[in-house]
Amino acid sequence: MKLNFFWLLCIVAYLPIQSQNTVKGTITDIDTHEVLAFANIYFPSLEKGGITNENGEFTIYDLPNGKLKIIVSIIGYETYDGVIELPSNEYIKIALFPSAIEMEEIVLSTPFHKLQRDNVMKVEQKKISDLKSNGAVTLSDGINNISGVETVSTGIGIGKPVIRGLSSNRVLVYAQGVRLENQQFGDEHGLGLNDAGVESIEVIKGPASLLYGSDALGGVLYINPERFANENTRSGDINFNYFSNTQGYNTNAGYKTSTDNFKFIFRGSITEHADYKTKDYRVTNSRFKEQDFKSALGYQASNFSTEFRYNLNTSQLGIPEEIGVQNTSTNPLLPNQNIQNHIFSSKSKLFLENSSFELNLGYVYNNRKEFEEHHHHEDEEEHEEGEEGHEEDEVLEAALHMKLKTFNYDLKYSLPELGRFETIIGLQGMSQTNTNYGEEQLIPNATTNDIGLLATSHIHFEEMDLQIGARFDNRKINVENSFNKDFSSFNGAFGIKKDFSDSFTTRVNLASGFRAPNLAELTSDGSHEGTNRYEVGNSNLDNEQNFQLDVAVEYNSQHIELFVNGFYNKVNNYIFLSPDGTFIADDPVYLYLQNDAKLYGGEIGLHFHPHPLDKLHIENTFETVTGKLQDGSYLPLIPANKITNTIRMEFEKNWVKKGYTFVKLLTYLKQDNISDFETATPSYYLLNAGIGGELKVFNNTLQVSISGNNLTNRTYTNHLSRLKPDGIYNMGRNLSFALSYLL
Repeated sequence: MKLNFFWLLCIVAYLPIQSQNTVKGTITDIDTHEVLAFANIYFPSLEKGGITNENGEFTIYDLPNGKLKIIVSIIGYETYDGVIELPSNEYIKIALFPSAIEMEEIVLSTPFHKLQRDNVMKVEQKKISDLKSNGAVTLSDGINNISGVETVSTGIGIGKPVIRGLSSNRVLVYAQGVRLENQQFGDEHGLGLNDAGVESIEVIKGPASLLYGSDALGGVLYINPERFANENTRSGDINFNYFSNTQGYNTNAGYKTSTDNFKFIFRGSITEHADYKTKDYRVTNSRFKEQDFKSALGYQASNFSTEFRYNLNTSQLGIPEEIGVQNTSTNPLLPNQNIQNHIFSSKSKLFLENSSFELNLGYVYNNRKEFEEHHHHEDEEEHEEGEEGHEEDEVLEAALHMKLKTFNYDLKYSLPELGRFETIIGLQGMSQTNTNYGEEQLIPNATTNDIGLLATSHIHFEEMDLQIGARFDNRKINVENSFNKDFSSFNGAFGIKKDFSDSFTTRVNLASGFRAPNLAELTSDGSHEGTNRYEVGNSNLDNEQNFQLDVAVEYNSQHIELFVNGFYNKVNNYIFLSPDGTFIADDPVYLYLQNDAKLYGGEIGLHFHPHPLDKLHIENTFETVTGKLQDGSYLPLIPANKITNTIRMEFEKNWVKKGYTFVKLLTYLKQDNISDFETATPSYYLLNAGIGGELKVFNNTLQVSISGNNLTNRTYTNHLSRLKPDGIYNMGRNLSFALSYLL
């Protein structure tokens, strides 16, 4: 089937050019009627666009017949979205409304690719540049700035997302348009992704099994790669970041170019960090190194587009256990991880008259090695005095060596619009093999196969939108020399967005989701590295099945934005670990059990930018989540309630453009709603600040930013830190310096 579809796409690529169209137009200010230069024009379904010239004019060539959504955006104006129908000889004139609100972007993680204001489902979206301007050290560190999202961390090099209290296999990560599979069930396994070459991050908070299948029970972290250059343009950039706390750096350089039909991107990145420092000590072996390479090749004709992307991420990560040697070496000591993550992806689109096919294919190859202390043949004193811990890994055999190979596919057909209905049907699937090569075994050799069928519709009314959908999934797990398991689930979703006025909008979504047990939960039988417990799996576990209600209320006026998001999440057959009171080799034995659970909470936010000080932004948010089992006991790894207060000022001078400065106060409240094997975490606050802007250097743009996190050098431990049981603090004061030179 895949081969036949490929040839069909190739044939369509050479169809007669009679369906090619050209669109011309002008963008102006609706009040002053002045033309707007350098406004962005974008067709999201085609992933194609351009910019206006000095006269506010634009021309986009080689467009297919049919109805096309057009997006126009520029800083300082409200983002415009509309629909044009081709062929047409009409000259387009679009007038934009001035606005102090940040311009909106297309939401790509949902199937209909709309602006957030038109989306029935609430989706959080952040540009990676905004996260980095806040001093984020890594990608997983940066997502903490997204409302409702936190990170389970092991130092600064290893982190995994937590969405409203759910994490690990309950949160699905998408990169380059394909699901990322890299042993994410493990507490000490990080994202395996670098922020270089990432455009933005989107977060679906709540069950997204309708769109993505198993493992999206708690939500989705959708990472958008950088876009190709506009037609017949080229650009390059060099970026450097320095972090005072770890005496670390990351640097990357990229180049992209596009012709009428072909597009190309190349980007390379190197990162090194020493052990991070608290007020009193450095956290031994929290050091890490990372190398990242990304490339992309695209081809686009009027009726057909395709792109191929490849990402290689190699990292050497120390696993901190106790405070010991104090130095600033970046070579990881034992124990450590050596991980290679390869992501191959392709995305192809075929445009018919008012309908389209989209096929996404992905292959993810995760090669994980872990080296442990007892495999080192020299004594501990020699190990600590030497700085060659990482180099010696080359002659050691990995205690744990796993290769996870995953092929996934996603085929969707967007039907022609029928009255008020936009409808998409789809077929998704995954084939995965896990193979062990080390002397230890965390999970056994096994194969997993998924297949899912879905249908969803967006129904438009004058002041209301509905979205409905249904999906069926089947997962088969074959454990070598052991057992076979078969899991199936039927899920649905219903959402409504109602505009009571131009300023007041409500969204109500009800969705079900599911998660099949992972291999660790089904098959574990041994001590888990870094957790100091002996875990015993349960092959009789059933699907987790959840039902979540989300309510979002938003008020947006010229100077005030207010939102209130609430959720209630009922999870049947929730899988959790519980001690049975026995010990094996001095480690307490923990069993995987199931019971019903519930999570509830939400986020409240206020954004105020007063007139006439439209460049002044005062933002305040509050986040809360509570998780309990049916017996009333609390779930583990539930983030503490958090208050964020930010004052941000934007400015423009003759010598600096897009200037900004901010002060942020983060307050984490006491977390004493804890599980049986957790301890309470006291409240604490963190003070952050920063300044940045754009300068002209040799006729090119130099972006400069300076930020400081934990400026008071407070000693604290985050409730989601895996180093908390050992009494090890999180990072102390850190100053970040960032330069980005656009060629």
